[in-house]
Amino acid sequence: MHEFTEETAALARAIEAYAHARIAEPQPLDRTMSAAELTKLAGETITPGGIGGHEALRIWAEILAPATISTDHPANLAFVPAAPTKAAVLFDLVVGASSTIGAAWIDGAGGIWAENQALRWIADLAGLPDTAGGTFVSGGSAGNLAGLVAARTRSAAARPRPPDGWAVVTSVGAHASIEAAARLLDVELITVPGDALGRLRGDALRARLAELGPDVDRVVAVVATAGTTNAGLVDDLEGVGALCRERGLWFHVDAAYGGAALAAPSVRDRFRGIELADSLIVDPHKWLFAPYDCCALVYRDALAVARSGAFKQEASYLDSAAELERDEIGPWDLAYHLSRRIRGLPFWFSLATYGTDAYRDAVETVLELTRRAADEVRSRPELELVLEPELSVLLFRRRGWEPQDFESWWRRLLDEQVAFVQPTTWLGEKVARLCFVNPRTTLDHVRGILDTMR
Repeated sequence: MHEFTEETAALARAIEAYAHARIAEPQPLDRTMSAAELTKLAGETITPGGIGGHEALRIWAEILAPATISTDHPANLAFVPAAPTKAAVLFDLVVGASSTIGAAWIDGAGGIWAENQALRWIADLAGLPDTAGGTFVSGGSAGNLAGLVAARTRSAAARPRPPDGWAVVTSVGAHASIEAAARLLDVELITVPGDALGRLRGDALRARLAELGPDVDRVVAVVATAGTTNAGLVDDLEGVGALCRERGLWFHVDAAYGGAALAAPSVRDRFRGIELADSLIVDPHKWLFAPYDCCALVYRDALAVARSGAFKQEASYLDSAAELERDEIGPWDLAYHLSRRIRGLPFWFSLATYGTDAYRDAVETVLELTRRAADEVRSRPELELVLEPELSVLLFRRRGWEPQDFESWWRRLLDEQVAFVQPTTWLGEKVARLCFVNPRTTLDHVRGILDTMR
């Protein structure tokens, strides 16, 4: 099973051919399928004697892959899709083939060093100091959880746990993972009313903290969002960050989707105040053209987080690794993980291959497409913008449609392989939503989608 035989060599050639075809253009959008349908088509694949690599590859290519929607298709505008560069995808193959681990400096030094180069670029975009550093985790949910663990650990080291427990403050528009993280950490989630669009503002935060009275000492962190998933809105980072600095509160910024726009000069001013963050996350697998799964978790003072012991794991077999970490901060010091693929390497390779100017231009291309798509919506009498896009999410309504019309619409588009889109709810109303992250998406794709709403 572990020998490289001629049969293995033949399988390697087959997989290489499949990967080459998958990376090439064009690719189908694919569709979704029920478990019963897949079982009927694929049959049992895990058997005592095995079905063989070529048959397993056939089942994947002919049955399972077409039932797994391609997130990098230019007409995939649902949720927050992905658009990994060719270099990033190719190097992901290298990462998988290299059999490496990026838990600590003792066994992953080269890969971690490369990851740190990519993390430094993100930290510089955010205006964080030289003390900033971090690691790559699986996604925004894991990154938000880690940031709040670090915040709670700092508070716990400074004062006793309040009788009513710790608390985290955020806006009503925060990502669902913030609520999940609060539940996992057993801290109360305190929400602040947003402005007319639901954005967290410094003045509203100040008023909410004042309402807490003595209970304000329970607050371990304030979470702001830089690019909400639903509408692409950016909170008042400057006002919130300044108040956190004034009150000595940990300031965490969830920029999982929107943080990529830090690379675009045209919208950089919308992120004023992000440089005040104590921790922030950005997902390169969203709008920074890396493959899944890759979330950049960055701390303002990585060494302080490592020394806090927030994620410390002790075991006799780790003694030598721990000794080496006295000089180098490792990923295991900065998030809850030991075993860990060096998931930031494809992102690093892509940045190194194409350069940061190309990243800037790609993000600007997406932003310009979003503006032109908004103009296209405005030009059609049957459609109406819900709000002006702040980043690359477009919300609009089809006049006269009921909620069920939006449901049948997206299903029809996927069945006909026109696009994969999803409606959403905005202020209680079902509306259409398009999220742009792929520089290969064109205005023709948008027009094709809008034409189906006539």
